[in-house]
Amino acid sequence: MVSLKINILIFYLIFLISLIFVSLIIIISSLFLSTFQVQYIGKAWILVILKLLRILCGIGWNIKGIENIPNTPFVIASNHQSPWESFFLQTLFIPTSSIMKKEILMIPFFGWAIARLKPISINRKMKIESLKKVIEMGGARIQDGYAILIFPEGTRKKPEDGIGKFGNSCGLLASNEGVPIVPICHNSGKYWLNKSFSKKPGEINIVIGKPIYGNNPKELTEMAHQWIKENYSKIN
Repeated sequence: MVSLKINILIFYLIFLISLIFVSLIIIISSLFLSTFQVQYIGKAWILVILKLLRILCGIGWNIKGIENIPNTPFVIASNHQSPWESFFLQTLFIPTSSIMKKEILMIPFFGWAIARLKPISINRKMKIESLKKVIEMGGARIQDGYAILIFPEGTRKKPEDGIGKFGNSCGLLASNEGVPIVPICHNSGKYWLNKSFSKKPGEINIVIGKPIYGNNPKELTEMAHQWIKENYSKIN
């Protein structure tokens, strides 16, 4: 147990130091490289950090359904439990634009770098305005070749609480733009504990579903929600 705590501390030290370093690289390189190229820099850093997490903290991952990731733009709808999926899911398709709260962009170095990767920042207190922004900017991003990463639950949930209620933004965006929703479920919160220094060794299970197509926003959202609920019960 003591050894694990030391390894976790080492992980966080490397994580924070490398985060500042890669953030500076992204900020500077974004001045002369495309967003597509800059996102590959971010992807490389994420994969290195997650491999370090496996080595030092014993948290690995097992993924099923990777073949279901399309080659063209789509909407990713995933449950939300920890920082792990916020990083990992951005590596599945380049370029990806993530929906995130605007406060993240104010974090020194990290937030400044994220801003260069073309996320869609929202104010969660202004729900109607945020939904309009997601639909408008998300649609423009999709037209430019981006996948859109959405956590329809809005906030992180405890693993034991299961899957929360979904907002309708993923269904609206997918139906408006004529692209599919790719549902993803995982149990990352069992190992990378949210809002905690602690880590629990284990294997994160990720399942990627087949693309869901449709014209009815509510039906699309509900289909994604039901798929994630059913598969979440299988991996826990």
